[in-house]
Amino acid sequence: MGVHELRPRYPLVVTRDLQRAKSWVRAQARGTERFGLVASSQAERLKPHAIDVRAAIDPVHWFLDDREDTRSSFYLEDAATEFQVQGLELDWICATWDADLRMRDGQWLHRKFHGKQWKRVKDVATQRYLVNAYRVLLTRARQGMAIFVPPGDSDDPTRLPEYYDETFAYLTSVGIESL
Repeated sequence: MGVHELRPRYPLVVTRDLQRAKSWVRAQARGTERFGLVASSQAERLKPHAIDVRAAIDPVHWFLDDREDTRSSFYLEDAATEFQVQGLELDWICATWDADLRMRDGQWLHRKFHGKQWKRVKDVATQRYLVNAYRVLLTRARQGMAIFVPPGDSDDPTRLPEYYDETFAYLTSVGIESL
């Protein structure tokens, strides 16, 4: 089944605007359906978007508290990583994509942010782990998801637009609707 056949039953969108992704996810949820923000544990350069994966969430509050609790997933403020969501699901997900796994020249590049720059991940097992982290994140939603790929910032050498542009282009090329 391709993305086009999947879309009517499982809405899936991608955007360069985090607020738009969050608004879309909120608008999809009905009644008691739960939604939340997720990010790779290696997504160190999402901090300019107020996503700091180093700040630990309390999974009990994140998964169980109601819409009025700022610690809950409903607030779309605290991102759960692959460790906190593994084996668990929400109805709707706002998945964030950083430059730790990025497309370049049709190939996936594996990176780890260290100090002030991205370093190449050479170890094959660590590369597989990084791909699996995104697999876990992208399979947490029961009903549908929005994927946020940052636009980058040409004034920030750790978040250059070219780190994100091809990933966004790839996701739209496989049929994911651009929001």
